[in-house]
Amino acid sequence: MTLDRIWNGWRAQYVNESGGRVPGEEGSLFTQILSCGLDDEETHIIHRGPLVFVILNAFPYTSGHLMVLPYREISDLEDLTVDEATELWATVTEAVVAVKAAYRPGGVNVGINLGRAAGGSISEHLHVHVVPRWSGDGNFMTSVAEARTLPEPLSHSAAKLRGAWRR
Repeated sequence: MTLDRIWNGWRAQYVNESGGRVPGEEGSLFTQILSCGLDDEETHIIHRGPLVFVILNAFPYTSGHLMVLPYREISDLEDLTVDEATELWATVTEAVVAVKAAYRPGGVNVGINLGRAAGGSISEHLHVHVVPRWSGDGNFMTSVAEARTLPEPLSHSAAKLRGAWRR
């Protein structure tokens, strides 16, 4: 059995150069989004709780790719307060329910990349990925054309997920 590697070179510039920060701005990209003054529709924030929020991934692996984050900029699970951890995991569950209702996927990936070496492109601000998945949803476009094929714009994904979110 051989293991083939497919390189996603299109992400190298984003990961290596920006580190998830806008030059000249303070805090992580997520902190900057929270403080930018734009409304939730413009920033694709899906849900706000007392201690955590949910936002669409601007570079999604597939439509409906969400991230659940504490408002507080921390990098490690062990830095969460008990209340933050409780709300974070409850909100991850709510996000999975919303993704299932909005997209009817065959499965859902839930994951965290802790630290840059683990694949965390914005490693200074803890975030949990919730990604709907379907059998056969990987394709050659990313590796051949350096492009993702997404069937809907982020604004449509946000509207679907807001509509599916339990209030």
